[in-house]
Amino acid sequence: MLNIPTDLLRTLIAVVDLRSFTRAAQLLGVTQPAVSAQIKRLQSLLGFDVLDKSAPGVSLTPLGETVVNKARRLLSINDEIVQSTTTPLRSQTLRVGIPGDYAGSRIPATLARFRLRWPDISFNVSTGTSDNLLRDVKRGDLDVAMAVTETQPGIEARHAWKRQAVWVRSDATRLDPTRPVPLVCYGDDCACQRVAVTALRQAGRECDFVYSSRSVVSLVAAVAAGFGVMVMPRGRAVKTNLDVWEDAPLPKLPELYCGIFVRDGGNRSAVEELADYLAADLRHDPPALGERDAAVTPMRVSGAGY
Repeated sequence: MLNIPTDLLRTLIAVVDLRSFTRAAQLLGVTQPAVSAQIKRLQSLLGFDVLDKSAPGVSLTPLGETVVNKARRLLSINDEIVQSTTTPLRSQTLRVGIPGDYAGSRIPATLARFRLRWPDISFNVSTGTSDNLLRDVKRGDLDVAMAVTETQPGIEARHAWKRQAVWVRSDATRLDPTRPVPLVCYGDDCACQRVAVTALRQAGRECDFVYSSRSVVSLVAAVAAGFGVMVMPRGRAVKTNLDVWEDAPLPKLPELYCGIFVRDGGNRSAVEELADYLAADLRHDPPALGERDAAVTPMRVSGAGY
C-alpha cells in the first residue's frame, strides 16, 4: 500500500497557494531546490505530474487539481489530530477581518463568547473593503473574514447568505427631485456604495457624496441630521434608529451577498469554529417588521454549523 508523506503534500499546497517555489521555500523554511525535490518525489510516488510544465508560472494538471483538493482535506484532519493531542499555544492569535461598516456591530461580543471556549486564543481584528478582505484570506494573511459584495465572489464561503440592500432615511430627510440624490456613505469603496451609484445611474439619476465617514455612528448621525440617504443591508439598517424607506422615490436595490470566509491549510479547527460563531450571529440579523419571511434568503449550505 502506498503511503504519501504529509510533508510532500504540504509542500505542494504551499507552492500552489503562493504560486511560487521561492515563496513556498521561505514559508516552509527550506531551500528552493528542496521544494523542487519534494515535488519531484511526490510526482514519482503518484506516477503522474501534478504541475503542468507547459503552462507559465505554477499551474496544476487536471489530476493535480484532484490531488490538491484531497490533500487539503487530509492535512486538515492531520492537523486536527495533532491539535487534539497537544496543549494549545497560549500565544495563538486569530486574524479576523470585517468590513468597516460592521466595526461597531456585535462582533466583539461574539469573539468574547468564542473565547470562553478557547481561552488561550487572542484576536487581531482589522477592517477594510470586502475586496481587500477576500484577497487577504486567499493569501493567508487573514484567518477568518466577513465580506459583503454585489455578486457572489470567486472564493468559496464556509457560510453564505443574501441580504436585501435598502435605502434608509430619517424624519429630517428631504429630497429635491431636480437635484442629484445626496448620499451618505462609508469612506472606503464598499458594496453598498457601489449598488447605490449603479442603481441611480441606471435610473438616470445623479448623486452627490455629501457626507463620508469610516464611523458607522457618524454615518447614522449624518442621516438623522438630514444630510441625505444611505444604503445598508436590511439587517444592519433595522439596528439603527433610522427608517427603512420602503416606498422611496428611488430605484429598487438588489440583494447583497454576505459570507464568512476562512483561509486554506494549517490548523483549521479553531478557525472553522470561529467562522461558525460569526455566521450564527450575523446571518440571523432581525428583519424589518412585515418582512420576516423575506429578509434572509439562504444561498447554500456549506460546512459545519448549518
